[in-house]
Amino acid sequence: MTWVTLKTTNARWEAEMMQQLLAAHDIPSRVVNQGMPHFGCGTPAALEVRASDRWTALLLLSPVEDDDIAQDSA
Repeated sequence: MTWVTLKTTNARWEAEMMQQLLAAHDIPSRVVNQGMPHFGCGTPAALEVRASDRWTALLLLSPVEDDDIAQDSA
């Protein structure tokens, strides 16, 4: 099984929160430490998903587009 990095962050809790969202949609994922904790910055981490789930996971974690905002700016 091939895993791909979906997102890197300086706060492990953020990666774990995204992992919970993906788990709610039955998408397997894992959080991998990316180094040593930095004072006051948290632990750098990466969120990984299976290569076959990459695009679904990206869509689930992407910001929601609001049609009203898009129409107002046109």
